[in-house]
Amino acid sequence: MPWREKRSPYRVFVSEIMLQQTSVSMVMPRYAAFLKAFPSFKALAGARVQEVISAWKGLGYNRRALALLQSARIVTSVHRGRLPRTVEELVRLPGVGPATAAAVIVYAFNVPVAFIETNVRRVFLHFFFPGEDKVPDARILPLVEKTMDRANPREWFYALMDYGTFLAGRGAGSRARAGRQATDPLRRSSRYRRQAAFEGSHRQLRGRILGLMLEKKRARLPEMEAALGNDPRLPKALGELVEEGFLGMRGGLYFFK
Repeated sequence: MPWREKRSPYRVFVSEIMLQQTSVSMVMPRYAAFLKAFPSFKALAGARVQEVISAWKGLGYNRRALALLQSARIVTSVHRGRLPRTVEELVRLPGVGPATAAAVIVYAFNVPVAFIETNVRRVFLHFFFPGEDKVPDARILPLVEKTMDRANPREWFYALMDYGTFLAGRGAGSRARAGRQATDPLRRSSRYRRQAAFEGSHRQLRGRILGLMLEKKRARLPEMEAALGNDPRLPKALGELVEEGFLGMRGGLYFFK
């Protein structure tokens, strides 16, 4: 994984934002292209929203792209281009929660900070909570803290990530071939939820609007209705995109900010 080979704070930060709710296989081909377009916090901070959304296309959850742009501007203007080195400072950046902040600290600076993400959760559920359901993260985090390799937390968490991926894939492996149903340990977490269908969702509509804006650059509501269908959710979705900072609107004309 390229973000494991070259671990500058900027590269780590970009990879962690990209990997939120998105698989490694989807991030891999887009990560290099994104870094080529925006090789530093300074380069990203100077980009336009339209450019960042275009480079992000295909990764979904476009709020993350906007948060990444906003974070780069804060890092450049407030922190003189240097990524903060504490969880407390990082969580003040847009789109950065405690787990992402801790992961950035671990991977960028090799500083021991306990955190839970999907694969870490999967490993600890597998080993420490066999047969239990609805296990909260509050019971898992102390175990992560106690078992963490404090001398080299970066490699420790890399190993947890890889082992969690292995546990997730066993259902398609030997146990499945043996005729036994393999259950992902993640299903026993209190945080487990089935992902809502993307097709026809409000999130899909927002993505289609941004895709159309990348093509047209500027458009009015009737043009969008003609291109996207007379979806009654369209005005609401446009209002959200304006409020969140993706789009501007003047005299009924929508455009990237």
